[in-house]
Amino acid sequence: MPEKVKNVGVLQDTQKSFAALLEDAASAIQHQEKITVRQLLELVGEQGLLILCMILMLPFLLPVSVPGVSTIFSVVVILAGISVTFNWLWLPERIMSRQIDAAAMAGSMRSGAKTFARIDRIIRPRLLVLTHGATMNRLNGLILILNGIMLIFPLGGVPFSNTLPGIAILLLAAGMVQRDGVLLIAGYAMTLLSIIYFVGLALVVVAAGQSLGQLIGS
Repeated sequence: MPEKVKNVGVLQDTQKSFAALLEDAASAIQHQEKITVRQLLELVGEQGLLILCMILMLPFLLPVSVPGVSTIFSVVVILAGISVTFNWLWLPERIMSRQIDAAAMAGSMRSGAKTFARIDRIIRPRLLVLTHGATMNRLNGLILILNGIMLIFPLGGVPFSNTLPGIAILLLAAGMVQRDGVLLIAGYAMTLLSIIYFVGLALVVVAAGQSLGQLIGS
């Protein structure tokens, strides 16, 4: 049965810096062989599904890779977007019980913590018109869903195909958690860049197919 949990605080602000949260989570899982999505969500607790999305994007941004996670992480992001849109946490049991390599995930968290330690001090509530109200929540949730869809495309071997939407998701989630409209604007910009990139890839594929067809037909 799908897991539905009320009052988890999908949009609740974090009580500690993201860098500190990552270090704590990495320490908690470093000696385990596998960890489930449910256990990761329990680690962030009341800070919610958006924090989990931020954590799950780290393997796409850093040299430390976690193999075989693109599809499952994308699904989590899409469901997180749905949760933001309707203010309801919803994850199927199949997703919650999915196992991830704990050592690789801990390495990603520690690498991410070093990066966020440098930028945590500049993240703060601002441009609150982009972070409050049902309309903006729905808009931000839909944009999160769009990036999750782009991330799910099987293009792992194509440069930046995971990185661009991964960065957008990270910025959007951080902006919503910290009520930082500047981060949200950066997330919107990365979303637009991702769309342009994927449209460009599609045009290249179409043009290559047409050229190949003409070559075969000649």
